[in-house]
Amino acid sequence: METTNSILEKTLVVHEITLTIQGESSHVGRLCVLVRLAGCPQACSYCDTPQARPFDAGETLTIAQIIERIMALQCDLVEITGGEPLAQPATPDLALCLLDRGFQVLVETSGSFSIEVLPPLVARIMDLKCPSSGECDRNNFANVESLTGLDEVKFVIADRGDYEWARNVVYEHQLAERCEVLFSTAYGRLELRQLGEWIVADRLPARLQCQLHKSVWGPDDRGV
Repeated sequence: METTNSILEKTLVVHEITLTIQGESSHVGRLCVLVRLAGCPQACSYCDTPQARPFDAGETLTIAQIIERIMALQCDLVEITGGEPLAQPATPDLALCLLDRGFQVLVETSGSFSIEVLPPLVARIMDLKCPSSGECDRNNFANVESLTGLDEVKFVIADRGDYEWARNVVYEHQLAERCEVLFSTAYGRLELRQLGEWIVADRLPARLQCQLHKSVWGPDDRGV
């Protein structure tokens, strides 16, 4: 059995830890500590954080050091993202340690890794990849059975084909009955109004969202 000290000594490669405004999900607009981990095995066509994709694109920190930096920012909402956070084995341990200290924890992950490794009280935001991403074949639909009311599923839509694919997935897997469903535009590739009109026309049970942080700070700013 692992001891508390041994868990706190585990390491993760961290690209950045910053205090920001949550730009996506149902928590949009809230003050949030963003913990961006390095490393992602995917290469989505619309990736907006390519700087975090290399697995060495950051600083190696222990979980204890990460928690210390988070606590210094004095915010009780933490999102662990990437890169792909579940590509690093110690991510569930970090999430559990944060929960134990009273933080509300979100983990944004792709649909390719099992989400069952995360503690039950983590809000898992699963980004199922649409066809235009180039990574659609890597979605792990077994994750759908694990979704709870705490979780959210996000689709990034770049064109009509993506929309129709995502719409069919929502209905086929009854996603809206399991959790919050989010439809977002791929920045610069689809107008928000167009996506909104498609959702209205189909009366789709999904939440339209934009990347608020890009509207606030601009699409090229880092650390937000």
